[in-house]
Amino acid sequence: MKRYTFIVEKTDTGYSAFAADDKVPVVTTGADMPQLRKNILDALNTWLDIKHMKPAVEKELIIRLDLAQFFEYYKVINSSALAERIGISQSLLSQYANGIKNPSDKQVNRILTGIKALGQELTYLELI
Repeated sequence: MKRYTFIVEKTDTGYSAFAADDKVPVVTTGADMPQLRKNILDALNTWLDIKHMKPAVEKELIIRLDLAQFFEYYKVINSSALAERIGISQSLLSQYANGIKNPSDKQVNRILTGIKALGQELTYLELI
């Protein structure tokens, strides 16, 4: 399966995204993350159609956000509780989330692994 990586940046009016691969000249914007994902897929598939290539599906998209943007958009995730869950200082994670400090690649991987583990755990949860 082909994967397409897009770098997302916060703008004054929402979000912008551009393909990480220079050979994929696709750029788009969206007011929020769901609209941005839809616009990325539409723009990418327009380019793929011009190139006579197979259309992409959403699961082939990789969206890259920095930690500050992640916590700004996904406010429902409590950074203090996440820090405790993954064993990082709450103060340090807060500094990452607010863009005060930049995490190392190792720290980013640790945080992302914790977020994905939480997401995986939630997919198997049922409420009664």
